[in-house]
Amino acid sequence: MSDFQELIGSFPKTREYVRDFFVYGFKSRNDFKEKSPRTYDNERRRLESWLSPYVRKDYASNGANLSLAIDSNLLDTNPLFRVWQTKSFTDNDIVLHFLILDLLQNNGSKTVEEITDGLLSQYEALFDVQTVRRKCNAYAKEGLLYKEKIGKSVLFSLDSTLPHWLRSNESIQDALAFYQMSGVFGIIGNALLRQLDRPNRSFRVKHSFFVHTLEDEILFALLKAMNQKSAVQLTIKSSHNGNSSTALCIPLQIFISTRSGRRFLCGYVRRNRRFTCFRLDSIKNVVPVECPEKMPPERAPSKKKPLGDTQGKNIPPEEEQVNGTLQEDGQGTNTPPEKEYDELLDKLNRNRSKAWGVSFQNEGKHFLDRLCMTLQILEPGENYILNRLKLEGRGGTITRLAPNTYLYEIEVFDCHELLPWIRTFTGRILSLECSDKFVERQFYRDLQAMYRIYQVEKTETTAKADNGTQPSTE
Repeated sequence: MSDFQELIGSFPKTREYVRDFFVYGFKSRNDFKEKSPRTYDNERRRLESWLSPYVRKDYASNGANLSLAIDSNLLDTNPLFRVWQTKSFTDNDIVLHFLILDLLQNNGSKTVEEITDGLLSQYEALFDVQTVRRKCNAYAKEGLLYKEKIGKSVLFSLDSTLPHWLRSNESIQDALAFYQMSGVFGIIGNALLRQLDRPNRSFRVKHSFFVHTLEDEILFALLKAMNQKSAVQLTIKSSHNGNSSTALCIPLQIFISTRSGRRFLCGYVRRNRRFTCFRLDSIKNVVPVECPEKMPPERAPSKKKPLGDTQGKNIPPEEEQVNGTLQEDGQGTNTPPEKEYDELLDKLNRNRSKAWGVSFQNEGKHFLDRLCMTLQILEPGENYILNRLKLEGRGGTITRLAPNTYLYEIEVFDCHELLPWIRTFTGRILSLECSDKFVERQFYRDLQAMYRIYQVEKTETTAKADNGTQPSTE
C-alpha cells in the first residue's frame, strides 16, 4: 500500500479536489461514492492541510461535512492561492532548482555541459548531462531562464533585472498587493510578493470571488487562443451528472456575471452554427486546433429566410450570413482565419444587445422571444420600482398604460433567463405574456408552488391559474 502524499503532480486534480469539497457541495464520507472511503480520507487530509485555517467541520446525521469559512473583507490574500503550491517534486527537482539558479546568479551565460561541471566543482553534486539539460529547457519554457543559441552552442542565463527592480520600487509593490486581490491571474502578484517577502498591509476587498483562481489555468489557455485567433477543442464535465463531452469552437470573449461571479467562455460552434457559452468551471481541458480549415465542414448555406423562420434551429440572420461567407460548396472555409475571426467577433458584439444573460438560443422557432409584463406601481410612493425597471431592464421599453399601471416589454434570445428577475416583482405583476409559452407556464407553476408552500387559500386568482388562464399575482 502506497504512503499518503500531501502533494500531487497535477493541478487539474487539485482543482477537482477543492471544487468537489467546497464549491459543488460539502461532501461527507457517505456522499463520496466515486472512489473508495480511503480515497476520501486522503483527499480530506490534503485539503485540511492546504487550507487548515479556513476549514470548518459541521456534524450531521450522515457524518461530518467539510466547508470553507472565509470572510474576504478580513483577508489580505486569496487563501485558495495555496493550491498552486501543492505540486509534488523529486529530490533531484529541489536540489537542481536551487543549485542551477545559484550557479547562474552571477556567472553569466553557460552551456549545459558547463552547468553540469559547475554543479560538481562548486557544490559536489553529480548529475547526468541529460538530466541537467531537461531541467534547463523546462525552466526556459517557464521563463525562469533565458535560452539563446550562438553558433552551435545553446546558452542558458539568469536575468535578475526584474527582481532587483521590484525590490527597489516601493510603489510597484503596492500595485502588486492590490492586483493580487482584484485582478485576473492574481496568483502572479501573490507569487511576486512572496518572493519579495512583502505581505499585503494596505488592501482588503469586500466582495471577492476566490474560486476564480481555480479556473485561471483554463482561462490562460483560452486567452492565448483568442490572441492567436485560433480554434480550440474543449473537454467539458457536467456538474449535474458528471458526464464528459467535447466541443470544438472558436473562442471569442469571456463573460463575467457581476451578480454570481461565474465566468463563461463565449465561442462560435460551427456544428450548430451558433454562439454558445460554456461555464469556465465546467471546462476541464483546452487543446488548441492549429489549422481552422481542418475543422469539420459546414453544411451548405441555405437561403436567407424571414425572421422567425429558421427551420426550428433558432439561428439569427447574422449567423446564417456568417455561415454563407465561411464556406464554399460545403467543403470547408475559404476565408483567412484572422478575417473569419474578426467577422465572428463583430457579429457577436451585435448579437450581445439581444442577450439577457449568456444564452443565444431558445426552445422555439423564433429568432427572438418577446416578453410583456404589466405591473401595478403606486405613484408616487413606489417610483423606486419604476427606477428599478429602468436600471435593470437591459434595454426593455416601459410604457405608462394608466395611472399606477405600467407595461414592460423586451425582446431577447432566451426569456428563461428573465425568470429570476421577474419573480422579484411578485405582488405587483398584473399579467405576464411571452412568445415562449413554456416560460409563461413555468412562471405560473412557480407561483402556484409558492401558494401551496405558504398555504394560501385558493381564490379566484389561483383557480384561473389551475385552469391554464393567466391570473394576476397581486
